[in-house]
Order: sequence, then C-alpha cells, then structure tokens
Amino acid sequence: MEEPLFFQQYAFHKQKLVFHRAAMRFYADALQQRGLDVRYFACEGKALDLSEFVKRWSDEGFSEFQLYRPEDDWLVQRLTAAAMRNGIALLYHDTPQFMLNRGEVKSYFAGKKHFLQANFYSAQRKQFQVLMDGAKPRGGKWSFDDDNRQRFPKNQPVPELAKGRTGDEEKYWSEALDYVQAHFPKAPGEFQGDFDYSISHDGAQRWLKDFVEHRLLHFGTYEDALVAKEPLLHHSLLSVYLNNGLLLPKDVLGAVLHESETRDLPLNDVEGFVRQLLGWREFIRGLYLSVGRKQRTRNYWGYTRKIPQSFYDGTTGIVPVDVVIKKVLKNGYCHHIERLMVLSNFMLLCDFDPDEVYRWFMELFMDAYDWVMVPNVYGMGQFADGGMMSTKPYISGSNYLMKMGDFEKGSWTEVWDGLYWRFIDKHRDFFLKNPRMGVMVKSYDKMDAGKRDRLSAVANQFLEGLNDE
Repeated sequence: MEEPLFFQQYAFHKQKLVFHRAAMRFYADALQQRGLDVRYFACEGKALDLSEFVKRWSDEGFSEFQLYRPEDDWLVQRLTAAAMRNGIALLYHDTPQFMLNRGEVKSYFAGKKHFLQANFYSAQRKQFQVLMDGAKPRGGKWSFDDDNRQRFPKNQPVPELAKGRTGDEEKYWSEALDYVQAHFPKAPGEFQGDFDYSISHDGAQRWLKDFVEHRLLHFGTYEDALVAKEPLLHHSLLSVYLNNGLLLPKDVLGAVLHESETRDLPLNDVEGFVRQLLGWREFIRGLYLSVGRKQRTRNYWGYTRKIPQSFYDGTTGIVPVDVVIKKVLKNGYCHHIERLMVLSNFMLLCDFDPDEVYRWFMELFMDAYDWVMVPNVYGMGQFADGGMMSTKPYISGSNYLMKMGDFEKGSWTEVWDGLYWRFIDKHRDFFLKNPRMGVMVKSYDKMDAGKRDRLSAVANQFLEGLNDE
C-alpha cells in the first residue's frame, strides 16, 4: 500500500517518490514470483485510507497480522487504530533494520534525561566486540574524530560513482518515474541526478560493494570536507538503502570490517564509518523511541519564522547554502556535514521554526524518515529540545566553512557572520552558562562597535528579506 505518510504527507522529492514506488513494485513482483498472494494498492495521487484496507482483510476472515514493528510513531498509531476498529490483533516482531532490539534500547535509555552519544557508542563497541583489543578499543581510543577533519586536497582524485541499474531495475524505475510525473506533477527536485539509485536488495549490495572497495579508504579522513562540485566524495550513500530496508546494518558492518581486515585500511577511516553506523544511527533510533515525542514538541528558542521559497530553489544568495540546496534538489542527498554545518547551522541562525526545518528535511531527502529526522532536527540540528542530546547548538561563523570547504569569500560571509554574532548576542544568557561557548559572548563584547553595528545591520537586512518572500 502506498501509505500517505510516504507519498502525500509532504511535498516529497521526485526521486524519493520514484524510489518508493519502484522498490515496492519490484518487491511485490518478486514475492509473487515466489508463489505468494500479493495485493498492491496504488494511491495514484490520492490519500489511501489504511483502515479501509484493514477492514477488507477483516471481512475476509483475517484475525491477526504479524509484522516487523515500524520505527514510525505515526504509522504505528494508524495501524493500531485501524486494527482495533476492525478486530484485528497485531503481533509485532523486532525489525532487523537495527543492531539493537527494542528491549536493549529500552534498557539502555530508560531513566535518562540527557544522552551522550560517546557513552552509547563505546557501550555498543563492547557489546558487539567491534574494533576491540580485549576490553580496550583498538588504537587506544574510541573515536578518531580529531583525525577526520581534513580539508579535501584540491587535486586529489575522487572515486568514480557507481553507474547503472540492472535491466529489471531500470524497467521499474522508468514505470515509477512516469507514475510520479502523472500523479505528483508539483513534486520538488529533479528526476535524474548524479546517482542511479538501486531499488532491489541485489542492487543495494552492489552499492555496498562499491563503497567498501573504492570509498571506504579516506572515508574518515575527509568525512567533514566540503567540496562544492562533488556530490559524494568518499561517503557511502548507504543510508538510503539502510533506512528503507534494502540493506541491513549487520551486513554493512560485516562488509566494512571484512574489507578493512583484508586490505589493512587505516583505522581512522574504518572507525569513522563504524561510529556513523553503530554509534550515531543506533543512537538516533534509541532517542526516537525514548524521547522522540518530547523532542518533536519542544521549541527551546521559541522560533516561528517560516522557511521561504528561496530555500526550496537554492536562491538565498548565501553561496554554501545555495550550493548544497542545489545538490539536494538534484540528488535528494547531501552528506552529514553539509546537512549539519551548512543547512541546519544556517537555518538555526535564521530563526526558523523547527517544525518547518523538520518538514523541509523530510520532503527533500531520500533517507529521511520520522525516526531519523526527529532527533536529528529537533535535537542535533536546531537544539529545539533544549539539550537532550548535545550540550550546545551546532553553529559556526563563516570561518568554519572557509576552512573545511572550497567556497570563495564574498558578501555571503558577512551575512553569515552577522547572523552568527546576532545569535550569540540574542542568547547571551544561555551561552554564558556554557563554559565552552561563553567565550564567544566575551569576544562579541570586545568587538569594535562599528563592526558590531555593521554586522547587525547586514543580518537584520537579510532576515527582513526572508520575511518579504
């Protein structure tokens, strides 16, 4: 069933809609070829009623559904209501989409008010005995993040992207593309980007193989690098397949560890990826299950500004933001530092309503689902939860972007810096309570008065322009 949560809830990216449709049709036909009775319900641009379909099955004599529990609050609520209304019992099984089962998540997160990823990550390394030498982390420390902040060298070659889908996959992709054109004509984004997304398990396995063979080397070293004209660098794109179930984390972890041992890859590259998969991904899911509802209803800064059209077409006038938005429109993807330190960073400095930011990411990213975006937006990106998962907001001035990226200095840097210092000044009481950030308030106060006034004027002018869109 083409559930409204995945087709109509928001104005989803063209390729996201095509991907969902094509993968579902491919899987439905694969099950039919195994002799199973499969019924596929297409929405054709209209919102389908889940309860109506559950009633059909109830009328046909079904009394129990067995299914993997979706990690989606809205979907579980809809399933539960439809099942209760029609006398159907739901028997949930733990999803294989994560390393931890729900009982393990509940045990770890229960009773906590604040959550530290570093502690969670080291616990998972111990539990699964990954990159361990006995009871100690391989290399003498849990994280090599300090080694993974290198700017990408100007003339360094970038691994070529995997190209092409199988003939069968292409057939389903083409059908889904026509379907989306017909039924979702106003969907944002482009139909064809830099990536030939696979829609089958075998196709996703090819992406995994391509990553470990060609991009795992240097993944960690350059995972924070920002390069305007490169859509992927050494990143994996595997979140797209992990988050929709075409790949399982245990298989990805196994492939990465096998490749690292076979080729003796640098520890910082391997650990950097393991931290994303076993650390951050599992941690985000744990937060969603434990405090996701609290996070999504918080607005710590009290921001209410709507996101204007310029953030949907990449015409903000802020070079790094426009560059990354255009990557997203083209591919439905950008890597995690582009999301956190370009997009989320700037959106926070613009006083956007966190609900608006959540919606924006949900609409435009191939790998965006509720369990991913609630902690990442309300917690990590916008600090709207007030610090449940981080001690400070992830903000920076233009210097960080100039240091990590290949952006040219221009008028955008003064706008960015003006917004940054405006944020520091506006929330000075918060920052003065934080030893790591209080120094920024003192730096602002010591700034030449003329410079402060100029930055303030530039920032306010930019924000007024957003209001006029």
